[in-house]
Amino acid sequence: MKYVIILPDGAADDPLPELGGRTPLEAAHTPNMDWISTHGRLGRVRTVPDGFIPATDVATLSLFGYAPSRYYTGRAPLEAAARHLEVAPDQLIFRCNFVTVENGLMKDFTADHIDQSEADRLILDLNALFANEGCAFHAGVSYRNLLLLSDAADLGLTCQAPHDIPDRPVADYPPRGDGAERISDLLVRARAMLVDHAVNRARREKGRDPVTDIWLWGQGRPTVLDRFADQHGVRSAVITGVDIIRGLAVSMGMDLIEVEGATGYLDTNYEGKGLAGVAALDNYDLVVVHVEAPDEAGHEGSAAKKVEAIERTDQWLVGPLLGAVRSYPEWRIMVAPDHPTPVSTKAHSSVPPLVAMAGTGIADELSLPFHDTAALTSPWFVDRGHELIQSFLA
Repeated sequence: MKYVIILPDGAADDPLPELGGRTPLEAAHTPNMDWISTHGRLGRVRTVPDGFIPATDVATLSLFGYAPSRYYTGRAPLEAAARHLEVAPDQLIFRCNFVTVENGLMKDFTADHIDQSEADRLILDLNALFANEGCAFHAGVSYRNLLLLSDAADLGLTCQAPHDIPDRPVADYPPRGDGAERISDLLVRARAMLVDHAVNRARREKGRDPVTDIWLWGQGRPTVLDRFADQHGVRSAVITGVDIIRGLAVSMGMDLIEVEGATGYLDTNYEGKGLAGVAALDNYDLVVVHVEAPDEAGHEGSAAKKVEAIERTDQWLVGPLLGAVRSYPEWRIMVAPDHPTPVSTKAHSSVPPLVAMAGTGIADELSLPFHDTAALTSPWFVDRGHELIQSFLA
């Protein structure tokens, strides 16, 4: 049996006035996703259990079959796993965003998708500034970086994800709990360094917003997951452009396939991902392809960009992979957004997203197209999201 899972991050949404009361999936031209939905099962799945903050880490853990209540330790540890960072027993791992705060509001949690060369320079200077204070900053992709903080493993902190507070006063979301004063001091001193930094002077000359702050969140200790192959008996590969999914793959013992131009943004190499996924079917039982672009469009509050990202995903990923997997005697394919990222709020939602699967042994049911409104009419609902993968691989 050959299996394909496509994860269009944040693609689920609400009906939007600018789309004539349709959701982005409903407005988009998606003949391949619709084929899967009409020739198989369409429903919804609760990917974010009660008590958890809706985000890719928790939701994708559920989709891969790992109950967050048992396995989740934070977002940053998964991204550290993607970079194979060695973490000392006394260290706590933080996600470190470069952000733009203007007039006290979170204007941009990506600092206008800061260029990699700029991010690398800032990480270098942050390490110099805090060299004697147990701080080890590690560059990631663009605005997505990490901090390993020593003498901190037992800190009991609550830190807000910056992408969930667009245009809100940052003063309302300070670090809280044991160690909050230490973290707040790091943020204040980093802000002072950034005010007149050479990177920001160059950005202002180009008409770009400055990087005003670092934002620490998603903290935790290393995540230990049971090997996916040991649980399900399949050899798997993952294609993605972001470290959170890379980290999950590494932690689950899955192989990673890197694709040139996979940026984790709207300009990602859709076609390259699709071609790499098709080629991987020759060597793997299960191929997983993740696309970040719909989520980024949701965070930007752009319905048009989200529709475009969904259509490109359908054309360049779902279409080729559907055609390839159907050439095998036995096959299954699933399309599963991890969570909604509504354009109207620019933030993640814990509302159960839609899911569709088709293939060998999966009966045609309601012949519904692949969009949120249709999924609400289906009786198929997976309340314990981590149980979905077993029914797909059964």
